[in-house]
Amino acid sequence: MSWKELPDLLAVGVLIYAFVSVARPAGGMMTRLWLAGWICVEFHFAAYSFLDLPGTWGVVADIAGTSSLVWCAQLFCWSTDPKPRQWGSRLLFWAMSFVYTLYIALALLPTIPPQPVMAVTASLFALVPLAIAAATRSEQRPASRWIGVVINVALAMTLLRWQFSPHGPDLMVVLPLFAAYFICCLQFGVFNQRRTGGFVVTLLGLLAWSLVFPLGLTFDIFLPDVHVGAEVWNLPKYLVAVGMILLLLEGQLKRNQHLANHDALTGLPNRRLFEDRISGAMERARQRNGCTAVLAIDLDGFKEVNDTLGHHAGDEVLQEVARLFTARLRRIDTLARTGGDEFSVVLEGPISRKEATQVASMLKQLLEAPLSVAGKTMQIGASIGLAMFPDDAQTPDHLSILADERMYTAKRNGGGRVQET
Repeated sequence: MSWKELPDLLAVGVLIYAFVSVARPAGGMMTRLWLAGWICVEFHFAAYSFLDLPGTWGVVADIAGTSSLVWCAQLFCWSTDPKPRQWGSRLLFWAMSFVYTLYIALALLPTIPPQPVMAVTASLFALVPLAIAAATRSEQRPASRWIGVVINVALAMTLLRWQFSPHGPDLMVVLPLFAAYFICCLQFGVFNQRRTGGFVVTLLGLLAWSLVFPLGLTFDIFLPDVHVGAEVWNLPKYLVAVGMILLLLEGQLKRNQHLANHDALTGLPNRRLFEDRISGAMERARQRNGCTAVLAIDLDGFKEVNDTLGHHAGDEVLQEVARLFTARLRRIDTLARTGGDEFSVVLEGPISRKEATQVASMLKQLLEAPLSVAGKTMQIGASIGLAMFPDDAQTPDHLSILADERMYTAKRNGGGRVQET
């Protein structure tokens, strides 16, 4: 057993631990596939520790270690598929993993099989993805999946042309590894929509990882006296690891920011974000010399729902009200949940008082129809207060307070009405 792989084993082990720690709060399918890929890298270094064993065991270690890199690339490719749970995506992963592993295993045998066998196996790089793509309906086949198909076809053609050249034994291993990671790099660049620091680091790392294989072969052939340490060739792996951890941290930060500004039950903006939206709407209204409106909405009869049917039914009511209001308001308007059973709306200007009153009346009428919640039909209503900028108030706080005061006036007057003065 060789101990020179021990530092890499320990380093990747620490990275896996860090990866699990960062990914645990939100472990989706993509995260699990990434983690499985890094476990393959750990197995790769472990297998390469036994390369010096004589005879069959050394060959087995070489095949196992190199195949682990292939499985890592295929797992990363699977994670970038827009529809990873689709049967075509799953079949593509398992089929291509098998094809790559089979070809590399044959190429690493002490005696390479006859040319017809290697030609048929190389042809599988093209035939298998083409067959899967043809069997998948066009509406279920993401466009990015053609990246793998095209590059694998090119790989098959290149191997059929060069696999029995003077450097064929090297090309039989280098070209599939290059193709696997280059496909992963391109699919990651197309699939990922977040152009963040983590994206850039991961993309560059995958590109460098794919180029390591042809560059290593180039040095061996044309610069045999130049010795590049193994740690240099392994750097892209750690670059990808850092990039993926950054992506996970960026995703968590984005989720935390969303939770800080949105209501967990309904997904609507909370009071903090609502106040920001009021300020923005008022500033735009000033620039246009127009008006904007704020509605304060309190549900009538909501306490009775909680008391008779329980808080679970009350939560369903709030979610249904949020859905009804969202469906009827404009996309430029803001609907927020600002209290237990209180909602608020910013009606983006330019808008007149008459138009704002019509919107408020429409929202009130939506709740006049009975709601079906928890298998029961119930009736609730709404008391709405309306305040206009700049006619009623000049600052966001005063506008919001005035809308609340008018809403409470509407409730005191019996509820189920719109109070605009």
